Amino acid sequence: MTDKLTLISHKLCPYVQRAVISLTEKGVPFERIDIDLDNKPDWFLKISPLGKVPVLRVGDRVVFESAVILEYLEETQPHPLHPHDPLTRAEHRAWVEFGSTVLGDIWGLETATDEATFKAKAKQSEARFARLETRLVAAPWFDGEKFSLVDAVFAPAFRYFDVFDKIGDFGILANKPKIARWRAALAARPSVKSAVSPEYPDLLRAFMRKHNAYLSKLENGVAA
Repeated sequence: MTDKLTLISHKLCPYVQRAVISLTEKGVPFERIDIDLDNKPDWFLKISPLGKVPVLRVGDRVVFESAVILEYLEETQPHPLHPHDPLTRAEHRAWVEFGSTVLGDIWGLETATDEATFKAKAKQSEARFARLETRLVAAPWFDGEKFSLVDAVFAPAFRYFDVFDKIGDFGILANKPKIARWRAALAARPSVKSAVSPEYPDLLRAFMRKHNAYLSKLENGVAA
Protein backbone atom coordinates (compact mmCIF):
# COMPACT_ATOMS: atom_id res chain seq x y z
CA MET A 1 0.00 0.00 0.00
CA THR A 2 1.36 3.43 -0.96
CA ASP A 3 1.83 5.93 1.85
CA LYS A 4 -0.55 8.87 1.75
CA LEU A 5 1.13 12.13 0.65
CA THR A 6 0.20 15.39 2.36
CA LEU A 7 1.76 18.68 1.30
CA ILE A 8 1.87 21.36 3.98
CA SER A 9 1.60 24.60 2.09
CA HIS A 10 1.12 28.36 1.96
CA LYS A 11 -1.00 29.97 -0.73
CA LEU A 12 1.75 32.31 -1.96
CA CYS A 13 4.86 30.18 -1.54
CA PRO A 14 6.68 29.58 -4.85
CA TYR A 15 8.56 26.63 -3.35
CA VAL A 16 5.26 24.95 -2.59
CA GLN A 17 4.17 25.55 -6.18
CA ARG A 18 7.20 23.59 -7.42
CA ALA A 19 6.09 20.55 -5.48
CA VAL A 20 2.45 20.93 -6.55
CA ILE A 21 3.45 21.14 -10.22
CA SER A 22 5.67 18.06 -9.89
CA LEU A 23 2.97 16.03 -8.15
CA THR A 24 0.38 17.11 -10.73
CA GLU A 25 2.66 16.27 -13.67
CA LYS A 26 3.25 12.84 -12.18
CA GLY A 27 -0.45 12.26 -11.63
CA VAL A 28 0.12 11.50 -7.95
CA PRO A 29 -2.82 12.01 -5.55
CA PHE A 30 -2.05 14.19 -2.55
CA GLU A 31 -3.72 16.31 0.07
CA ARG A 32 -2.77 19.97 0.37
CA ILE A 33 -3.04 21.78 3.70
CA ASP A 34 -2.49 25.56 3.64
CA ILE A 35 -1.27 27.23 6.82
CA ASP A 36 -0.76 30.84 7.94
CA LEU A 37 2.98 31.45 8.16
CA ASP A 38 2.36 34.46 10.40
CA ASN A 39 0.60 32.22 12.87
CA LYS A 40 2.21 28.81 12.51
CA PRO A 41 0.30 25.98 14.19
CA ASP A 42 2.11 24.07 16.92
CA TRP A 43 1.68 20.80 15.03
CA PHE A 44 3.47 22.34 12.04
CA LEU A 45 6.42 23.59 14.12
CA LYS A 46 6.81 20.07 15.50
CA ILE A 47 7.26 18.56 12.04
CA SER A 48 9.12 21.41 10.28
CA PRO A 49 12.63 21.86 11.73
CA LEU A 50 13.11 25.15 9.86
CA GLY A 51 9.54 26.38 10.30
CA LYS A 52 9.18 26.70 6.53
CA VAL A 53 6.95 25.27 3.82
CA PRO A 54 6.71 23.07 1.91
CA VAL A 55 6.74 19.99 4.08
CA LEU A 56 5.75 16.67 2.55
CA ARG A 57 4.23 14.20 4.97
CA VAL A 58 4.69 10.63 3.76
CA GLY A 59 2.59 8.44 5.98
CA ASP A 60 3.89 9.25 9.45
CA ARG A 61 7.25 10.63 8.28
CA VAL A 62 8.14 14.05 6.87
CA VAL A 63 10.44 15.46 4.20
CA PHE A 64 11.27 19.18 4.27
CA GLU A 65 12.99 21.64 1.87
CA SER A 66 11.54 21.91 -1.63
CA ALA A 67 14.60 20.69 -3.56
CA VAL A 68 14.75 17.56 -1.39
CA ILE A 69 11.02 16.98 -1.83
CA LEU A 70 11.39 17.24 -5.62
CA GLU A 71 14.23 14.71 -5.64
CA TYR A 72 12.27 12.34 -3.38
CA LEU A 73 9.33 12.50 -5.78
CA GLU A 74 11.68 11.79 -8.69
CA GLU A 75 13.00 8.69 -6.93
CA THR A 76 9.67 7.29 -5.78
CA GLN A 77 6.92 8.39 -8.16
CA PRO A 78 6.14 7.72 -11.84
CA HIS A 79 6.79 9.96 -14.85
CA PRO A 80 10.25 11.36 -14.02
CA LEU A 81 10.80 15.00 -14.90
CA HIS A 82 14.60 14.89 -14.74
CA PRO A 83 16.51 13.89 -17.90
CA HIS A 84 17.83 10.32 -18.07
CA ASP A 85 21.40 11.29 -19.02
CA PRO A 86 23.47 11.83 -15.82
CA LEU A 87 25.35 14.89 -17.08
CA THR A 88 22.21 16.58 -18.41
CA ARG A 89 20.44 15.71 -15.15
CA ALA A 90 23.26 17.32 -13.16
CA GLU A 91 23.05 20.43 -15.34
CA HIS A 92 19.30 20.62 -14.74
CA ARG A 93 19.86 20.36 -10.98
CA ALA A 94 22.28 23.28 -11.24
CA TRP A 95 19.64 25.36 -13.03
CA VAL A 96 17.15 24.43 -10.32
CA GLU A 97 19.56 26.05 -7.86
CA PHE A 98 19.83 29.05 -10.17
CA GLY A 99 16.04 29.23 -10.05
CA SER A 100 16.18 29.47 -6.27
CA THR A 101 18.57 32.39 -6.60
CA VAL A 102 16.15 34.07 -9.01
CA LEU A 103 13.37 33.66 -6.46
CA GLY A 104 15.61 35.33 -3.89
CA ASP A 105 15.97 38.30 -6.25
CA ILE A 106 12.20 38.42 -6.70
CA TRP A 107 11.73 38.43 -2.92
CA GLY A 108 13.89 41.55 -2.92
CA LEU A 109 11.66 43.12 -5.57
CA GLU A 110 8.40 42.43 -3.75
CA THR A 111 9.67 43.57 -0.34
CA ALA A 112 11.83 46.59 -1.29
CA THR A 113 10.34 49.64 0.40
CA ASP A 114 12.07 52.43 -1.53
CA GLU A 115 12.85 53.24 -5.15
CA ALA A 116 16.64 52.97 -4.90
CA THR A 117 16.52 49.50 -3.36
CA PHE A 118 13.91 48.37 -5.84
CA LYS A 119 15.94 49.58 -8.83
CA ALA A 120 19.06 47.83 -7.53
CA LYS A 121 17.10 44.59 -7.14
CA ALA A 122 15.54 45.02 -10.58
CA LYS A 123 18.98 45.45 -12.16
CA GLN A 124 20.23 42.31 -10.44
CA SER A 125 17.15 40.36 -11.47
CA GLU A 126 17.44 41.52 -15.09
CA ALA A 127 21.03 40.26 -15.21
CA ARG A 128 19.96 36.83 -13.96
CA PHE A 129 17.26 36.55 -16.62
CA ALA A 130 19.70 37.74 -19.30
CA ARG A 131 21.99 34.87 -18.33
CA LEU A 132 19.07 32.45 -18.44
CA GLU A 133 18.12 33.69 -21.92
CA THR A 134 21.50 32.55 -23.27
CA ARG A 135 20.93 28.94 -22.09
CA LEU A 136 17.21 28.57 -22.65
CA VAL A 137 15.87 26.47 -25.53
CA ALA A 138 12.18 27.36 -25.08
CA ALA A 139 10.89 25.00 -27.73
CA PRO A 140 8.63 25.07 -25.82
CA TRP A 141 10.28 24.07 -22.53
CA PHE A 142 13.59 24.81 -20.85
CA ASP A 143 15.51 22.16 -22.78
CA GLY A 144 13.22 21.42 -25.68
CA GLU A 145 10.18 19.19 -26.03
CA LYS A 146 10.07 17.57 -22.57
CA PHE A 147 8.71 19.38 -19.52
CA SER A 148 11.28 19.11 -16.71
CA LEU A 149 11.81 20.08 -13.10
CA VAL A 150 13.55 23.24 -14.30
CA ASP A 151 10.26 24.25 -15.89
CA ALA A 152 8.41 23.48 -12.65
CA VAL A 153 10.90 25.62 -10.73
CA PHE A 154 10.73 28.71 -12.94
CA ALA A 155 6.95 28.74 -13.47
CA PRO A 156 6.30 30.29 -10.02
CA ALA A 157 8.92 32.97 -10.72
CA PHE A 158 7.10 34.17 -13.83
CA ARG A 159 3.79 34.18 -11.96
CA TYR A 160 5.05 37.13 -9.90
CA PHE A 161 5.54 39.12 -13.08
CA ASP A 162 1.90 38.60 -14.05
CA VAL A 163 1.21 40.98 -11.14
CA PHE A 164 4.32 43.16 -11.42
CA ASP A 165 3.68 43.88 -15.12
CA LYS A 166 0.31 45.40 -14.27
CA ILE A 167 2.01 47.88 -11.97
CA GLY A 168 4.75 49.03 -14.35
CA ASP A 169 7.31 48.14 -17.00
CA PHE A 170 10.59 47.63 -15.17
CA GLY A 171 12.53 46.16 -18.08
CA ILE A 172 13.45 42.98 -16.25
CA LEU A 173 12.13 40.58 -18.89
CA ALA A 174 12.38 42.97 -21.84
CA ASN A 175 14.19 41.97 -25.05
CA LYS A 176 14.33 38.31 -24.07
CA PRO A 177 12.32 36.52 -26.77
CA LYS A 178 13.06 32.97 -25.60
CA ILE A 179 11.98 33.82 -22.07
CA ALA A 180 8.80 35.40 -23.48
CA ARG A 181 7.97 32.17 -25.37
CA TRP A 182 8.80 30.01 -22.37
CA ARG A 183 6.79 32.17 -19.99
CA ALA A 184 3.72 31.95 -22.25
CA ALA A 185 4.04 28.16 -22.57
CA LEU A 186 4.36 27.77 -18.79
CA ALA A 187 1.36 30.03 -18.12
CA ALA A 188 -0.81 27.77 -20.31
CA ARG A 189 0.33 24.51 -18.70
CA PRO A 190 -2.52 22.97 -16.65
CA SER A 191 -0.22 21.91 -13.79
CA VAL A 192 1.11 25.46 -13.52
CA LYS A 193 -2.32 27.09 -13.64
CA SER A 194 -3.70 24.82 -10.93
CA ALA A 195 -0.74 25.27 -8.55
CA VAL A 196 -2.34 28.38 -7.04
CA SER A 197 -5.86 29.52 -6.27
CA PRO A 198 -7.67 32.21 -8.30
CA GLU A 199 -7.09 34.63 -5.41
CA TYR A 200 -3.31 34.51 -5.85
CA PRO A 201 -2.93 38.00 -7.45
CA ASP A 202 -4.99 39.64 -4.69
CA LEU A 203 -3.06 37.76 -2.00
CA LEU A 204 0.24 38.90 -3.49
CA ARG A 205 -0.93 42.51 -3.58
CA ALA A 206 -2.07 42.24 0.04
CA PHE A 207 1.32 40.81 1.00
CA MET A 208 3.11 43.75 -0.63
CA ARG A 209 0.83 46.27 1.07
CA LYS A 210 1.48 44.62 4.42
CA HIS A 211 5.24 44.96 3.87
CA ASN A 212 4.95 48.59 2.72
CA ALA A 213 6.52 47.56 -0.57
CA TYR A 214 7.62 50.12 -3.13
CA LEU A 215 5.64 48.22 -5.77
CA SER A 216 2.48 48.54 -3.71
CA LYS A 217 3.04 52.27 -3.19
CA LEU A 218 3.69 52.66 -6.92
CA GLU A 219 0.47 50.83 -7.77
CA ASN A 220 -1.51 53.07 -5.44
CA GLY A 221 0.17 56.27 -6.60
CA VAL A 222 1.89 57.05 -3.29
CA ALA A 223 5.53 56.31 -4.20
CA ALA A 224 7.83 59.25 -3.66
